[in-house]
Amino acid sequence: MRDLGDKKGMTATTRDGRVLAEETIARDAQALSEQLKAMRDRLFPPSSMKSLRSFSSGEAAKLIGVSDGYLRQLSLAGEGPQPETGVAGRRLYSLKDINALRQHLAEQAFAKGNLAKARAYLPHRNADIGEHLQVISVTNFKGGSGKTTSAVHLAQYLALTGHRVLAVDLDPQASLSALFGYQPELDLVGNDTLYGAIRYDAEQRPLSDIIRGTYFPGVDLVPGNIELQEFEHVTPQALARRENGEDSGPLFFSRIQAALQSVEYGYDVIVIDCPPQLGYLTLSALCASTSVIVTIHPQMLDVASMNQFLFMTSDLLSVVREAGGTLNFDFLRYLATRYEPNDGPQAQIVGFMRSLFGERVLTAPMLKSTAVSDAGLTKQTLYEVGRENFTRSTYDRAVEAMNAVNGEIEKLIQVAWGR
Repeated sequence: MRDLGDKKGMTATTRDGRVLAEETIARDAQALSEQLKAMRDRLFPPSSMKSLRSFSSGEAAKLIGVSDGYLRQLSLAGEGPQPETGVAGRRLYSLKDINALRQHLAEQAFAKGNLAKARAYLPHRNADIGEHLQVISVTNFKGGSGKTTSAVHLAQYLALTGHRVLAVDLDPQASLSALFGYQPELDLVGNDTLYGAIRYDAEQRPLSDIIRGTYFPGVDLVPGNIELQEFEHVTPQALARRENGEDSGPLFFSRIQAALQSVEYGYDVIVIDCPPQLGYLTLSALCASTSVIVTIHPQMLDVASMNQFLFMTSDLLSVVREAGGTLNFDFLRYLATRYEPNDGPQAQIVGFMRSLFGERVLTAPMLKSTAVSDAGLTKQTLYEVGRENFTRSTYDRAVEAMNAVNGEIEKLIQVAWGR
């Protein structure tokens, strides 16, 4: 009956020539997985793991908030970690070095009684004075809205500015995990995603056991893979058991919140990349969130789709609130993504959104840029690639636009902390 063959690229068929769907798809998945692994081995030798580039003294000084000359003085005086010396005596700092310098300068400022300056160097939240953990969900249920791109750049920007960040990949497609160097089908086994911490059975495990460090100092990761989809399947069963009096455990919408609260003292901000659908995972993430970013590509079909997303979200969250869920956001913002300033219709749509939503539309849009897409070819972000890989104008324009978006969100976080 079957002609399976064993050559790559061949289609599994029956004798009458019909495609055997599951076996053809499985073969394609295996072939693609092997090629992605080969690409990772080639791009990130010798360990096949990503590493973060070093930063020039000028970049390091800008990140810390001091002048390049002052950074040189610290180096000459032997204060703080010493930079690596590159070609022509060029000083290079790792992000770990930059964070150590932040700590050193913050301690100096604190010793002199300058608390504002100490906080500027080291902007960690202070739970003792009520600065609560910020949990930011980046969401939309239409693919291609720039959701994962926005989430990963926000997480890395906050780490570059001295915050302690946990990135949570809640999307079964695991694009965020891929950008942090993970290939889910190779690097994860069962119970290695957030599902392991929110499941309903005895196999539930502490979130602290699931969190992984990354090559990007200041960012930890809860990776994702296809097992997250299990939460969508088992939650209706858990709700049915509850109605029958067989289950008295926490309802679905409180599970992510409880898991995140168990690790909150290690972080300032948690960034959640939600799946592109309005299911139990997304609703649970929204209930755990202190703030929400809704990404929107400024095209009319995308705006119409977002309209349906907002109606459905409102209806479902009302049901959750009636069931005891807490839904109070510090801020809700709409972010225009893949924006082309010279595109007249896009500019009209963004203006239309601003007239409707006012300040809830972020002032800075995320520009469409070849620098972002080119970096993605090697599973990198704009903050990872060096300026030397692009024409300076292209790179500078892209970084300036990305920093404007994330800087605006950072200010909203500071306002939420009462700063």
